[in-house]
Amino acid sequence: MKVKESLFLKEKKPLLKKLLDELLAGYEYASILASDSIGKIYNVSKTGTNIREDANLTERGFCVKICDKGKTAEYSFNEISEEAIPGILENIKKNLIALDGAIPAGIEAYRIDKLDDERICIDESTEYEEDPEELGNEKIIELLTRISEKGRAYDERIINCSASFSYQKYTKMFLSRNKDMTQNVMWSAAWLAVLGSAGEEIKDSYQPMSILGGSEILKNLEARLETACKTTIELFDAQPIEPGEYECICMPDVTGMIVHEAFGHGVEMDMFVKDRALAQQYVGKQVASELITMHDGASTIPEVATFFFDDEGIPAHDTIIIKNGILQTGICDLQSAAHLSTAPTGNGRRESTQRKAYTRMTNTIFEAGSSTVEEMIASVKNGVMLCEASSGMEDPKNWGIQLMVNYAREIKDGKFTGRIFSPIVMTGYVPDLLKSISMISDKMEACGTGYCGKGYKEWVKVSDSGPYIKAKIRLG
Repeated sequence: MKVKESLFLKEKKPLLKKLLDELLAGYEYASILASDSIGKIYNVSKTGTNIREDANLTERGFCVKICDKGKTAEYSFNEISEEAIPGILENIKKNLIALDGAIPAGIEAYRIDKLDDERICIDESTEYEEDPEELGNEKIIELLTRISEKGRAYDERIINCSASFSYQKYTKMFLSRNKDMTQNVMWSAAWLAVLGSAGEEIKDSYQPMSILGGSEILKNLEARLETACKTTIELFDAQPIEPGEYECICMPDVTGMIVHEAFGHGVEMDMFVKDRALAQQYVGKQVASELITMHDGASTIPEVATFFFDDEGIPAHDTIIIKNGILQTGICDLQSAAHLSTAPTGNGRRESTQRKAYTRMTNTIFEAGSSTVEEMIASVKNGVMLCEASSGMEDPKNWGIQLMVNYAREIKDGKFTGRIFSPIVMTGYVPDLLKSISMISDKMEACGTGYCGKGYKEWVKVSDSGPYIKAKIRLG
């Protein structure tokens, strides 16, 4: 089934077109982004049951963008009616006048002579098997409760098992002189967080999953419970790892975190405009193993960051960032593309209609290779398999990364020894890590249960995907 268009936006479209016509009569360029979305989070654990609308995923709002005589400005609002249009136009005019005199002395305003406004008409919807709104709160909570209780009964050392589900359903509309675009999208995510206690030791395991679709994802959540509970218990025997460089096999979620942190923010081209990314100097040069081909784009794979056009009316792309180890290009929003005299890549995304559009990642992946996982494990003389990505950060200016992984399983002479190390910190210089990749698996997995911030704010939904990789990595 296809996601249905918002009736609210469908009813408001004639008024939005009237507002747009008024704007185009006075300004060289004008566009309107309209959004109607709902997002919910469900959680069941020992401490209770919670259902709430997610404020980051739920909104009804509009954003006008104006470009005139080389200057741009934006104005957001959340109500529109026939009577409100004159007031909106007046507020836009007043804000433009106010902005004109707001630039401090000594700072030169950047001029944009022209914004992309190719003639495009889009009316698309993603598909789903089961709508969580139709399934209903009661059945969702009933399923999560059963999983949570089963997890808590697994072992006396399991003190809590949190079972969670979230989804977002949205319609976005983009209108300009030449564009009339509507998209209807739904994604869902589910995860398990198991917590164990033995004396003063606390251990945990996290099992995430996500899809472009609806609550059908819940049919597969319970299958992850055994792994989460078993891992939590195993971690009570974990030891600290001796710091040093290791042969590492990264599970797909760890590979995904490397993809996101190693070259994600570093190739967001608004960082090129500000001269804050070292990657700008390496376009056309080798930055990774010849085995590596990296993509980013809303049309790359079907996942939580899939859409048909971005928040600036640019159709979804599949951008090849690295091809056979050579850095090809970055990703960019509309304004950065104009500044750098390049084409926008469909990566202009807003946290909401009240926030600015920045260059943001979407679905970021390494392509699969040709090795089997068994071949990769057998090739390791003395190393580890890195499991359960936790968190990470990078320094785009200097290409340093620091990533956290929950645990690592020791491999000796091509076999697991049974020893586990935890927690694990991965550090390094991005090109050194990526150039050391010597094997890539023939299968890959994607996940998008988290969010990505621009620094510490501007949160948007992203997914990361990757195969198993073998690389030399410094661990501690």
